[in-house]
Amino acid sequence: MEEKKTKVLVVDDEPDVVEMLKMVLENASYEVVSAFDGRRGIEKAKKEKPDVIVLDLMMPEMDGFEACKAMKHDPELKRVPILVLTAIGQHISHTKYARDLGLGLESDDYIDKPVDPTVLLKRIATLLRKG
Repeated sequence: MEEKKTKVLVVDDEPDVVEMLKMVLENASYEVVSAFDGRRGIEKAKKEKPDVIVLDLMMPEMDGFEACKAMKHDPELKRVPILVLTAIGQHISHTKYARDLGLGLESDDYIDKPVDPTVLLKRIATLLRKG
């Protein structure tokens, strides 16, 4: 009988980023599903029941802040660890996200873009152990 793979949902509006993350995660034996905006990310999370979610912050439709908050307040999803990806770290004080981060993002961890694959895999493994 085949062992069930750990499922990771990647939510990012940049197809190149999704593809790169998918390659890294699949090479580490994760099953990967993806969505390209926050609203679809929530729908996909409810349907796919991922073990961990990798979520970009800056996206059209519904950004990662809104999606993260919605998932953490959803009874079906609130226990799923969320690793936020952000390219705004070095520009944070010049964006609307500075205020949002100050109000407290409900993610379980975050990592800056560009993503170092080794760091990404370590952070995901840590979140899965905590869960």
